[in-house]
Amino acid sequence: MPPLRIATRQSKLALWQADHVAALLRAAHPALQIEIVKMTTQGDRILDRPLADIGGKGLFIKELEIALSEQRADIAVHSMKDVPSELPDGMALAAMLTRVDARDAFVSLRHASLEALPAGARVGTSSLRRQCQLRARRADLQITPLRGNVDTRLRKLDQGEMDAIILASAGLIRLGLKERIAQYIPVENSLPAVGQGIIGIECRADDARSTELVRVLNDATAQICIAAERAFARRLEGSCQSPIAGYAELSGANVRLQGLIASIDGTQVFRDSIVGSQSDATNLGRALAERMLFAGADKLLQELRAPPVGGKV
Repeated sequence: MPPLRIATRQSKLALWQADHVAALLRAAHPALQIEIVKMTTQGDRILDRPLADIGGKGLFIKELEIALSEQRADIAVHSMKDVPSELPDGMALAAMLTRVDARDAFVSLRHASLEALPAGARVGTSSLRRQCQLRARRADLQITPLRGNVDTRLRKLDQGEMDAIILASAGLIRLGLKERIAQYIPVENSLPAVGQGIIGIECRADDARSTELVRVLNDATAQICIAAERAFARRLEGSCQSPIAGYAELSGANVRLQGLIASIDGTQVFRDSIVGSQSDATNLGRALAERMLFAGADKLLQELRAPPVGGKV
């Protein structure tokens, strides 16, 4: 039996995720041989510009998908918040792992919470989604661009370049850095990115062997939630300049999906939620997007997609 080759980025968090998936697969299939194929993506190489200026989060996975299509790897392991709502032709999401805490994390050496920050404090984040929600709540804060892996971002904080930074709680928890979290920001104050906290496994749609091998890892709850969230984002067709958030939770036989679309400066915020049957998750995502577009978010998205005067997107 040929080995199963896992494509992954080379950041500490990405390698942790790939090794975690490998360990789960070995436990489920003791005879399976696994190889880790380490790759560097364009999103990892370009660190001096915001993601929104160079093509968005999809830059973290494009090379991995090319490796899959060229059959240099069999599966790719992703943080689902980095996966665009539209997959390339011939690719499929074969499994979703159990979601870890989806909330954003407030990290600071001197301040206990976002609310405790003094006026004018410097907060590091390059996420447009986080920026718009921060500005909507605390227009007095200075938002500082922050790229790089988790260690790089924490080092900049520790060196005093900013007063606080916002990261994904899930990444810190997975890397054993939970103690760095000063505050788990409530989703009411910072709605998570679509897919945040979920590890997903992608493979070629026609690769029956890989699909069957990883299917045992699929978490039904995560699968339902991601279906609702990604349908919401897909209907909005958000560009790399569009601050969009979506977060689903199960409640009994139902799923509740919250959605947010905002201007980058935080002055316009459209937020709504919808509840329906778990079996209807995808339709719920689309329905929530339609409702928010009808409420006026369509005009905001048109403005966000428009190229700046005298420049390029």
